[in-house]
Amino acid sequence: RSKPVGTVLEEAGELVGSGARELILIGQDTTSYGRDLYGECRLPELVRRVAEIDGTRWLRILYTHPAYYTTELIALFSEIPKLCRYIDLPVQHASDRILTAMKRRVTRSKLEDLIGKLRGEIPGVTLRTSVIVGFPGETDADFAELLDFLGHARFDRLGCFTYSREEGTPAGEMPDQVPEEVKQERLDEVMRLQREISQAANARFVGREMEMVADGVTEDGRIVARSYREAPDVDGVIIVEDAGVDAGHFFNARITEAGPYDCKAVRHAQRQPSPED
Repeated sequence: RSKPVGTVLEEAGELVGSGARELILIGQDTTSYGRDLYGECRLPELVRRVAEIDGTRWLRILYTHPAYYTTELIALFSEIPKLCRYIDLPVQHASDRILTAMKRRVTRSKLEDLIGKLRGEIPGVTLRTSVIVGFPGETDADFAELLDFLGHARFDRLGCFTYSREEGTPAGEMPDQVPEEVKQERLDEVMRLQREISQAANARFVGREMEMVADGVTEDGRIVARSYREAPDVDGVIIVEDAGVDAGHFFNARITEAGPYDCKAVRHAQRQPSPED
């Protein structure tokens, strides 16, 4: 259920007042925000109003449904500097047959069109997705289509999960349940492919100076940080070799090494940023 715009703004203001500089809008389907309260999607309005809160440095949107993207929503990522050019787009699968069984209201063709539009209209955008393998009835051909799609879409970030049967659910009662060992084999194959894709995506940023936020410090004094390309808790991190920045502060550092998940960076000696940085 959507919270009223005023309630979200009040909560966001309280978070910023307590020191938060990165705000994340999240829901089961953020692209449907407001439909139950106002009869229409109000996400663009909400994003604009949250971005106006003084003290907000980064704003991030998670869990967007690919069936509900609009021209207005896509334009926000170029219109609002505070809005991270990071899109969480759970596609779940790419076989039209499985997408229909999942009631996802999209097709592979529509997914590919949307991905092309996002990359074409939002320079530097980072795309994250999640997929499910082993959904009831998933054949070798369905899985091969998923792999082919992922190989072409080349998401920067990806989470893969095996379908978990739940008694009493429509999917749980479907025939042709996939054996657990097959699910695991398919998950492993997806992640092998994604490691190569993520490695290449991260490598493009080696040598680049980027704005980052410090999340903490390791025992040996290195900074654990993120750029706009990493959402907290679900993506990798950037390990910055230079100490001197406290958690919650923003700073610039140069990417020096890229892995499939985590990267390394160096920060030139400079003054300790203020809390407003």
